[in-house]
Amino acid sequence: MNIDPHKCVACGNCLPVCPMGAIHIDPAIGRATVNQDQCVECFACYRGMSKEHLNPIMVRTLRRVAQFFRFRFDPEPDICPTDAIVPQELTWPRIVRRAFSDPQVPHESTGIHGRGTAEVKTNDVTNRVKEGEAGFVIEFGRPGVGARFRDIQQVTATLAELDVKFETSNPVTSLMSDTARGLIREDILDEKILSAIVEIKAGLERVPRVLQKIRELAREVDTVISVGVSTRCDAEGNDSLGEILAREGYPRYRGKTNLGLGRVTRISPHPSLSPVGGEDKREGA
Repeated sequence: MNIDPHKCVACGNCLPVCPMGAIHIDPAIGRATVNQDQCVECFACYRGMSKEHLNPIMVRTLRRVAQFFRFRFDPEPDICPTDAIVPQELTWPRIVRRAFSDPQVPHESTGIHGRGTAEVKTNDVTNRVKEGEAGFVIEFGRPGVGARFRDIQQVTATLAELDVKFETSNPVTSLMSDTARGLIREDILDEKILSAIVEIKAGLERVPRVLQKIRELAREVDTVISVGVSTRCDAEGNDSLGEILAREGYPRYRGKTNLGLGRVTRISPHPSLSPVGGEDKREGA
């Protein structure tokens, strides 16, 4: 993202809109400017403000006169008065930032908007995580913090040594040059994004080791890491993941339970009598 110095009047309205704090007023030029290294191309500033098309020379003159007479003339706080915020043409590798940061942009590898993953929310249909397995969703970054792919690779490369399986229908996996080693493409390692989710799965017996390693890595990487773990329940709705998490000192609760409704599980000889619901396949989290 760029700010047109010919239009900007340094009102500062765009500063609090940026979730990364990447915009500041440069006192040397008296204009707002974008720290291109910190900007994650989320387009929050571009879409989050109303735009007027006032003449910038007129606005600057009014502000100088107001300053001379010791009163303030400021535009409304949610308005860019001169429409000075200008998207730049994004090319590789910078375009990766927007794919993981702008919730209105679908990721090419999944067709899903934003960071581009359905996580294990559809596991009752996809059966990606089976009984006896645990699915992990490892989230990197937060507004105000963000994450670089170099930090993400530090985690994925270490987890790969534990012989976990990376979810193929995941945007981060699609950017790996070597999934067996958890390595991400060299040309995007320094790109900064708002957040990303890595999805892996492993046998229930390896849950303690994976959690321990993530806990260790969270102290080393320069970002925020959150972890979610899920498994598939048996026919009675029971699972052994809760006991494992309790032993590891993690609170256990059912954040989501997928019932498997809305899909045909048996074919009726009479199409008009086909069932509407589905079988009760529950997933604990």
